[in-house]
Amino acid sequence: MTSLNKPRIESIDLLKGLVMVIMALDHVRDYFHFSAFYFDPADPVQSTLPVFFTRWITHFCAPAFSFLAGISAFMVGKRKTQAGLSRFLLSRGIWLIFIELTIVTFAWLFDVQFRTLLMVTLWSLGVSMIVLAVLIYLPRKVILIFSCVLIFGHNLFDAVHFDGHLLWQILHEQAFYKLSDHVQLLVGYPVIPWIAVMSLGYYFGSYYDQPVDSASRQKRFNIIGISALVLFIILRWTNAYGNPAPFIAYPVFSGTIISFFNPSKYPPSLQYLLMTLGVTFLFLANSEKWKGRIVSFFALFGRVPFFYYIIHLYVIHVLAMLLAGFTGFGWQFFILPTWIGFVPNMNGYGVGLLMVYIIWIAIILLLYPLCRWFDRYKQNHKDKWWLSYL
Repeated sequence: MTSLNKPRIESIDLLKGLVMVIMALDHVRDYFHFSAFYFDPADPVQSTLPVFFTRWITHFCAPAFSFLAGISAFMVGKRKTQAGLSRFLLSRGIWLIFIELTIVTFAWLFDVQFRTLLMVTLWSLGVSMIVLAVLIYLPRKVILIFSCVLIFGHNLFDAVHFDGHLLWQILHEQAFYKLSDHVQLLVGYPVIPWIAVMSLGYYFGSYYDQPVDSASRQKRFNIIGISALVLFIILRWTNAYGNPAPFIAYPVFSGTIISFFNPSKYPPSLQYLLMTLGVTFLFLANSEKWKGRIVSFFALFGRVPFFYYIIHLYVIHVLAMLLAGFTGFGWQFFILPTWIGFVPNMNGYGVGLLMVYIIWIAIILLLYPLCRWFDRYKQNHKDKWWLSYL
C-alpha cells in the first residue's frame, strides 16, 4: 500500500491490482451470495467446485499483498534514511490500525454502536509495519532467517490454546474477545506469521535493486515459486506438517479437491503460505515484460490500493443494503452487530453465484474512473506528504 518511486515496476503494481480486484469478489460473495448464509464455501461436504473456487482464488490476495507491502517498504527505504523509513513504517502502521478499528469496521458493519471491532486485513498490515520498523535495523540475512523461522515454525504451536487470553489470540488464534457487556473484538487475522510475510517481502525487495538484473531475478523467483508449490503438495498429501486440519480424501471427487486446496488461513498455515506465496513468486518472475491495456487496467488499482479498498467496502455494503430493501428484508437488515458470517437469521437473503460475478464486475467498472482520478491526483501532487498515507 506504499507508493514506489519512478520508474515504477509495473509487474508489482499489476499484481497488487489483481489481488485488490480479486479480493472484492470474496467480499461481494460475503454480502450477496445466498449460500454464504447456509454453509462454508470451503466445506467439502456441502460446497460445490464453483462456489469453492470463488472463495479459493481470493486466498492469494492477503499473502501477496502483505509480501508486496514488504517489497514496497524496501523501495521506499531507498530514498529515506534508515531512521526515516522506520518512522514512516511506525506511523503508517499505527494509522492503518486506527483506520481498521474505525472507518473500516464501520464500512463492514454500518453499526454506529460499534458493538464489534474488527481486527482483520489492515490490522495485520499495520502490526506488520510496526514490527518491520524495528526489523529493518537488522542485517538482511537475519531478517530472512526471522521470516522463515516464523513461517515454517509457527504451526508447532497449533495445539497450544489459552482460552480467553487476548495476547495469544492476537498472536496465533482467531477468536472473539469480550471487552465489555456491549463491545467485543474479532481478532480475524492473528499476526503470526503475517509479520513474517511482510518482512520476507522486505528481504526480497533487494532483488529489485540495481545489482540484480531481471534475468537473475526471474530465475531465482521461478525456483523459489516451484519449490514452494512442490513442498506444499508433498506436505498436504502426506499430512506430515504445516496445517492444523488434515487433508481428507472424500468419496466424491469435488470434496477431495476442496479438502486438498483448503489449508488454514486463520492464522495462515505453512501449507497455505507455500501455496499462495509460491504462485506469487511465479507471477512476479514471469510478468515483468507484460504490457498492454489489460495490464494497465489492473495496475491502476495497484497504484491506489488504500483508496480503492476503503471505497469498495462502502459500495458493496450500500448495494447489499439496497438489495435487502428491494427484496423485502429491509435496509436495516444490513446494520450488523458482528461479522456478517456470524449474524443469525440471514437465511433466505441473497442471489445466485452468476449474479455475484455480475455485481463484482459492475463494482470494479464503477470504481475504475474514481481510482483513475485519484491516481492522477497523486501523480500531480507529490508534494503533499499526507498522500503517502492514502
